[in-house]
Amino acid sequence: MTTTMSLWDIGIILFYFAIILWIAQWASKGNKEGSAADYFLAGKNQGWLVVGASLFASNIGSEIILGVSGAGARANMPMANFEIIASLVLILLGWVFVPFYLRTGVYTMPEFLEKRYSKACRNYLSVVSILAYVITKISLIIFAGALVFETIGVPFWTGAIITVIATGFYTVLGGLKAVIYTDMVQAVILLVGTVAVTVFGIYQLGGWDGLMNTLEVAAQTPGNPPAERFFNLWRPMSDTEYPWTGMLFGAPILGVWYWCTDQYIVQRTLSAKDVSNARKGALFAGYLKLLPVFIFFIPGVIAYALLQKGEINFVLDNADQALPAMINSFLPIGLKGLAIAGLLAALMSSLSSAFNSSSTLLTIDFYKQYRPKATDKSLVRFGQIATIILVIVSLGWIPFMRSLMGGGIFHYLQSVQAYISPPIAAVFLFGLFYKWINAKGAIVALWSGFIIGIMRLVTEFMANEGSLTVNDGSLLFYFLEINFLHFALFLFLLCAVILAIVSRFGKPLPAEELALVTFQRSSNSQMKWSKDATLTVLLIVFVLVLWALFSPLGLAS
Repeated sequence: MTTTMSLWDIGIILFYFAIILWIAQWASKGNKEGSAADYFLAGKNQGWLVVGASLFASNIGSEIILGVSGAGARANMPMANFEIIASLVLILLGWVFVPFYLRTGVYTMPEFLEKRYSKACRNYLSVVSILAYVITKISLIIFAGALVFETIGVPFWTGAIITVIATGFYTVLGGLKAVIYTDMVQAVILLVGTVAVTVFGIYQLGGWDGLMNTLEVAAQTPGNPPAERFFNLWRPMSDTEYPWTGMLFGAPILGVWYWCTDQYIVQRTLSAKDVSNARKGALFAGYLKLLPVFIFFIPGVIAYALLQKGEINFVLDNADQALPAMINSFLPIGLKGLAIAGLLAALMSSLSSAFNSSSTLLTIDFYKQYRPKATDKSLVRFGQIATIILVIVSLGWIPFMRSLMGGGIFHYLQSVQAYISPPIAAVFLFGLFYKWINAKGAIVALWSGFIIGIMRLVTEFMANEGSLTVNDGSLLFYFLEINFLHFALFLFLLCAVILAIVSRFGKPLPAEELALVTFQRSSNSQMKWSKDATLTVLLIVFVLVLWALFSPLGLAS
């Protein structure tokens, strides 16, 4: 699927690249002395606007846009709940986790885990995080980026290599400061591009009523989903893909791991000048995370409606191509270039963030451990080399990744995270609240959860490939039949039980060592209402309104 590009479209895309490279060059100049704090944490002096925009842009990659819009075309709106629930989890990041991270002065999440538990826990999280970046982030972002380049006529692997070189160039040179400042601009370009696509698509269908009429007419054809299914976030508990119980109780576990304990995201808040700016940045990102329902999911629904009217062409079995199909054959000159620039902005912001976070983990949690007297200059140099190595490994994973993507890009991303996140979320959460949780309990819970999660991932892969025969009614059959969100919930609870039982047989760390890494009772009983509290309550209200709007009580009635 390729598109004919006009000179205006090409000009817009080239202008986008010029802006990004200029900003990256400007940001890179601030680290001439090779400071590790500047390279890995952007000098620790960033304001809330930069932090929030970077959180949003880092999260919203091409794989999210293509995956969520593909879900819209398949009438899989419950997928959009991951975006909405993220807003609530970002509140936890700002109010619960950020104060601990900033007052301990850590560079990485594994470093914090060592302060709370032990070096063994730190090493576990470092290794698992890097593996997760290769499996669920870097290679997937490159894969989605290559699909974007295919839209403009560039072969898949050529697009993948261009993606890596263009993004890796400024990431390697400028570190986190270059990443977060380009993120801020890319967030604006991303929002402008996707909003333009949404508005134009709705207009061409004759407004909202025209969209609904098209969906209702299409629903009369056997095999097509009813119109209300496109606007319903909630499905019964028996649903095999997205039961409401899994969404409400399983998805937040993935969210806690991703938004509150994952280096890829949390590193942005570590760059804030203080707790207040970090919290405001998290809340700002929470508000931005309400937008994907309207600017990613709805365009997918629009693409489905245009398909029914014969105005665009794509296959619903490969609905991740819904948005590229709109760009390819429907958008006018100029808007086409803006939309592609928006997709490239999403791609590059996520990829640069993954590169920088990966190199930070490898440098601080491994290289610095073996060379504690290493200079800042050598730390930065090692971080740059580590980025290049991770890129090569990620490119090699892409062929294996395709076999796991039967439910689409976004489904693949969430299901893999469901298998690795529960033990990490349990260890972080319970460790903050309960001082008696100790290192022995943590490491046993981490490894137990990891083994069970990897067993599920490997057996699912083998079953999908046909190399493993699963008989109906067997124990393995029921193991694989558990919905991935329910599986995340069960694994989280199991890890919590293991964490508690094993900890009871050991001794907690001394109170003085836990002072900075666990909640302490405050002698000041007076609570002061703040602007941050008001913004938090308002964000919760907006989430509840969206849940009601996209339910059988609202548009799905």
